[in-house]
Amino acid sequence: MHHDGSGLPYQPNPRYDAVGARPRRGWAAALAELPEPRGVLAVDGPWALDWDAVRAGLAAAGPGLSFVDIRSHLAPWSQIEALGASGPLADDPHFAALSEAALADFFGPLPTLEAGDGLTVVYGPGAALVAHDVLWYADLPKRYAEAAVAAGTVTNLGQREGAARNRRLFYIDWPVLDRHRDGLADRIDRWLDLQDPAGPVSLSGAALRASAADLTGRPFRTRPTFNTTPWGGQWARRELGFNPEGPNTALGYELIAPESGILIGDDTAQVEIPFQLLVALHPERVMGPRVHAMFGSSFPIRFDYLDTVAGGNLSVHCHPQPDYMKDVFGWPYTQHETYYLMVGSEQNTVYLGLRGDADVEEFRGRAHDADSGGNAFAIEEFVQTFPATPHQLFLIPGGTPHGSGKGNVVLEVSATPYLYSLRFYDWLRRDARDRQRAVHVEHAFRNLDTERTGEAVGRDLVQAPQVVRKGDGWREEVIGQLPEMFFVVHRLSVRGAATAPDSTEGRFHVINVVEGEGVLVRTESGARHRLGYAETLVVPAAVGAYTLTGTGAGETRIVKAFVK
Repeated sequence: MHHDGSGLPYQPNPRYDAVGARPRRGWAAALAELPEPRGVLAVDGPWALDWDAVRAGLAAAGPGLSFVDIRSHLAPWSQIEALGASGPLADDPHFAALSEAALADFFGPLPTLEAGDGLTVVYGPGAALVAHDVLWYADLPKRYAEAAVAAGTVTNLGQREGAARNRRLFYIDWPVLDRHRDGLADRIDRWLDLQDPAGPVSLSGAALRASAADLTGRPFRTRPTFNTTPWGGQWARRELGFNPEGPNTALGYELIAPESGILIGDDTAQVEIPFQLLVALHPERVMGPRVHAMFGSSFPIRFDYLDTVAGGNLSVHCHPQPDYMKDVFGWPYTQHETYYLMVGSEQNTVYLGLRGDADVEEFRGRAHDADSGGNAFAIEEFVQTFPATPHQLFLIPGGTPHGSGKGNVVLEVSATPYLYSLRFYDWLRRDARDRQRAVHVEHAFRNLDTERTGEAVGRDLVQAPQVVRKGDGWREEVIGQLPEMFFVVHRLSVRGAATAPDSTEGRFHVINVVEGEGVLVRTESGARHRLGYAETLVVPAAVGAYTLTGTGAGETRIVKAFVK
């Protein structure tokens, strides 16, 4: 059975009730919540926020406030630029090692503010570093920063002039700012969502933490987003209703811990909080004690879509081998991936692994020649192709060359790192500025696993399902696992309105409805969550026992991933 558009409609803005207090709208409403209008109010947040609008909004709502812009106390740009500018990626145009700097390292001497009779507002990224009486965090989801970098309207963290670069944004700014924010999570007095700076929506810190604690005990979805790329397709526009004004829906972020958000509130007002903040507040309840011990507060699994329906081939690329990822890029675990074919056909293609007769040195030479000389070549001479059979899972451990051909929808069930696609070849494709898109030939060949070759690829990486348990009207299969990959992918099949029992057994699950109308998820504590076609659900470790009941007449298939 294929999805026919009936059943539960895809929800682009899943939302959960606030616990303890409702969100308030407007600057005046936020100021009215202050315990007293004197002392020092620190308003911290990300660099990409419109901080001038924050000051203007507060000044209009609270006449007589005095202001200190923490950005005027930043260290010189040359000093900031030098932070983390050493190591093997110092001169790399595309990648940088993950920054281990603290936000305090970006500043010179900080001001000492005397608490007078009125209220002094110190604002900007790092405001919490100054002694204060009340702490607010004004947030803007990361997708806004990416859009501002693309538009050339923002600088990098600490940069006073010029244009931001994604290289610093992804590998330096975000890790530094995320660590700083997570370190404040348990003492924020008010959370402000600044997607509309003229009408911010805010939630008390107590309600923020109560709402987060509530979510750790029941299944929830993060807010999905779709990005456009030169190869992007049309499936998510047609089937799910995303990006109606945009050119395509290439990358669908269903759950990517560093960027995903959770919507909290009601019809009148809601705030978006980072999924990663929830994990930072309750790592053991979300991930489970053993997974937390393995990964710290880094939620280790992501679910995303690659949509090439009426689009183009992805690049053929690989991801870093574990030691290279740790030593060069700075991540403690690597970007192992899997491709689950939600939409495909026997005539479509998945690129995976080296051909048995591939000459690696010739491959390297042709890849360099394509990059520097613009000379196309047949990648199929070196990399194997497989039919894009619907509902087949392809395993892609680090170092394995791979890519989805055009006409497919791939559900990537993968390790969380997502910024390390080392491209061998990208079909001489042009970017939005009509430049040949970047490839990373030397990084790619340094990580190429030449053991993933010939018949072993089909045997090891394209596995047949194995039933692990079954009951009346349902069964569960393991559809992909490898000793070197820390997570495993299962699939549940539920006929009609049958109910399949399950349990987190102390570790989180992530599930997605890959075929059929949907399921109703019920927990032992009484929480209920409907999940429709193509929607992704986090089941926190603290949930324990839960059930999945089909909501359609036919068969419903659910992909499930968890840490082994």
